[in-house]
Amino acid sequence: MPTDQSHRHFHFIGICGTAMGAVAAAMKDRGYTVTGSDQNVYPPMSDFLADKGIPITVGNSPNNIPEGVSLVVIGNAMSRGNVELEEVLDCKLAYTSLPELLKDEFLKGKRNIVATGTHGKTTTSSMVTHILKFNGHDPSYMIGGIPLDLGQGGKFTDSDFFVLEGDEYDTAFFDKRSKFIHYLPEVVIVNNIEFDHADIFEDIDDIKLSFKRMLNIVPRNGVVFVNGDDSDAVDVTVGCPAPVIKVGMNDQCEHCLKDMVFRSGLSLFTLNGCKYEIPMDGEFNVRNAAMAVSASLFVGLEESGIAKALADFSGVARRQEFRGEESGVKIIDDFGHHPTAIGSTIDAIRQRYEGSRIWALFEPRSNTSRRNLMQDQLEFALSKADGIFISEVPDPEKVPSDELLNIDSVIESLRTKGKIAFQGSDSDDIVEKLIPLTEPNDVIVILSNGEFGGIHTKLLQGLR
Repeated sequence: MPTDQSHRHFHFIGICGTAMGAVAAAMKDRGYTVTGSDQNVYPPMSDFLADKGIPITVGNSPNNIPEGVSLVVIGNAMSRGNVELEEVLDCKLAYTSLPELLKDEFLKGKRNIVATGTHGKTTTSSMVTHILKFNGHDPSYMIGGIPLDLGQGGKFTDSDFFVLEGDEYDTAFFDKRSKFIHYLPEVVIVNNIEFDHADIFEDIDDIKLSFKRMLNIVPRNGVVFVNGDDSDAVDVTVGCPAPVIKVGMNDQCEHCLKDMVFRSGLSLFTLNGCKYEIPMDGEFNVRNAAMAVSASLFVGLEESGIAKALADFSGVARRQEFRGEESGVKIIDDFGHHPTAIGSTIDAIRQRYEGSRIWALFEPRSNTSRRNLMQDQLEFALSKADGIFISEVPDPEKVPSDELLNIDSVIESLRTKGKIAFQGSDSDDIVEKLIPLTEPNDVIVILSNGEFGGIHTKLLQGLR
């Protein structure tokens, strides 16, 4: 590994993103000179980068580009018109994307385990990382969430293993391929495939094409583990040059998932005759665990060690995360924003808190959930709760008016199903309307891929 690299200077535009910050810090640890800029600079990432001695400029400006910079790393949130990016192009400086930098600097020669799919990739990659670590390895990892056992979403080590959450979102403004194309995968997990990311994909076939391209680069001495119960996921593996192993419950699966038992806060299952348990709720988490077991077995771990590690797994921040309880009302935070994930989360919450009344608070913030493409599926998913609040669509101008989610229609449909349902203008409005309706033993689950205006803290304070 290089030691004296101070003559090479890397500048990150959008450095405070979770992955960007982790990679910038790793580059600094390798001895490179690293600087960065971002419009949004706040803890914990700003503190983390400051501790690493990485100077950050708040805001974007042509003057942020350091003289003599070796390479500019451009975050995938950057687009043409950004003044700092335009300076890079005008000056004809060398630039790259974060996934390409990862490949060039960290992934070559590694045993890369890539968890992909519309749902579950954060939890699955966290499980694989925890299993490896529990069994004496110290893998590198890049995960799009915060595994509670690990305390951070990224770490770079000298291990042969590198675990990555493989996102199908595009790489950068100049590279519209999915990020996972760059990850030199040896082991690929395909949890499931559904339509998502409506801002960059036309339809499900467009998404499947991206997965097919990724599977086409898996080496013959690697492996693809695919959800054998998901026809779209199985379909993308057709013609894959690498071995394909189906994991699931039907008779065509080579890795058979059986004997699922669900208790409050605990799920048990059998995979290929070996028994496992995880301190988590829901069939979708069992499926995530079965994939993690399969990948761990492939890289040489023993079933007994895998089972002990899974039983010790603490979960991931913002995945059914308990945030507190006041006046007998529990607050649960979840990243769910796709209808399938929302429905699965509510099912799991009902399983854990049997007999409780469940309130679902949903913020349609993602590029897909802002749209009416899956409005019927959203209504069905939210109807699994007893009471529902939906916030106004954030930044509605980003979606054509004829494609915008019709919240009034969703609310009306839920009410015809006998549900308590309201629209709230913002987090304060929802808190004000909801608190008088709550009773001891209620559970409120907050569903958003953003901060939802700090509604978690506001609810706890209001209930108190």
